[in-house]
Parts: sequence; C-alpha cells; structure tokens
Amino acid sequence: MAPDQASTGTRWAGVPVARRKDERRDMLIEAAFALFGADGESALSVRAVCREAGLHTRYFYENFADTSELLADLYDRQAAELGEALFQALDEAGPDPERRTRAGIRSVLRHISDDPRRGSVLFAEVAGNEVLAARRKAAETAMLEGIIAMASLKEPPLPLVVAATMFTGAMNELARQWCDGRLGTDLDAVVDAAVAYSLSLLATANRLRPQAR
Repeated sequence: MAPDQASTGTRWAGVPVARRKDERRDMLIEAAFALFGADGESALSVRAVCREAGLHTRYFYENFADTSELLADLYDRQAAELGEALFQALDEAGPDPERRTRAGIRSVLRHISDDPRRGSVLFAEVAGNEVLAARRKAAETAMLEGIIAMASLKEPPLPLVVAATMFTGAMNELARQWCDGRLGTDLDAVVDAAVAYSLSLLATANRLRPQAR
C-alpha cells in the first residue's frame, strides 16, 4: 500500500528532526531486509523499499544515494549483529580451543537459523553484486586476521597462516551451505563434524610448525 501523505506527516509531528531522519533510515533498512530476505536483490528498487516501509521516495533519497548504498548499510548491520553473537559465544566459552571452536561455529549457524533472512544478506550467492562482494571480502579478511592474531606471534609460521586461511574459507562456505539448506536440519551433527575437521586442521598446523631451537 502506498503511503498516505497526511498520515506520514502526522507520524513525525513533535519528533525532533534528527530523530525523524534516524527512524526513517531504520525503517528503510528494515524494509530492505524484508524484501531481500524474501526475494533477493532483484526485489530492491527504490519504490519497492519505500512501499514496504510506508514512506515517500523523498525520504529514501534523504538517507541513501541509491539501493547499493542501502544494501551496504543493511549488510553492515547484519554483520555487526552476527559479530556480537559470535564474540559473546567465544567469551562465554573461555580459553579452551575446542570449546571456543564449537561455540564459534554453533553461534554463527544458530544466528542464521534463527532468521534465515540474515543468511541471505550475509552469505547467499549474489552474482555480480559489487557491494556485497566487497563487504564479504572485507569480512573474510578481518576474520582471517583475527584468527592469526589469536596466536599472539609476531611472525606466525606459514602452516598456521595456511590453516587459518583454509578455516576462514571453509567457515564461509559452511555458513552458505547451511543457509541454503544443503546440510540438512540437524545443527548438532553439522557442528560436531565441523569442529572435528577444524581441530584436525589445527593439529596438523601445529605439527608442521617449525620447532624452536
């Protein structure tokens, strides 16, 4: 349903200008989330987003230059929420490597299971979308650097860097396949298998590390 101009004006009566803009931005991002989660990138047109949000198109351009900029903000918000869930899980898991690995993998898969739209934004394949490609590449690089940094070594040995690189790529593909429903519905079984393979990779990396003399 197209927004009614009179009701739209009444909605913001008495609301400070800065807060109005922030609220409208949130509404547009939530609308994009709903549309992208249901029908993918093709559903994101300015008119469709504004119709879903119940806002006039002028409010879109008050906040975004185009739908690519909107999609970038949507991705950033979803990535931040996933990061919060992941860091909380790792913090609660403590220092034990196996517990941390299990908690990290489970938190990511659980997060996208709780709302499949999250997986659509963060992991689903979107051919040719430069905005999502750049965002996802940056996220993978940050994850890789974070894993390497956990070793607290000034010059991490090559086996550790290779293992971290492989783990990063595997986790992204695991999340993508889980999001697409190709791994079934048994979260515990998927997590158990992923943890086993991850620990095996870590053990191999440690075995191949040059021994200190």
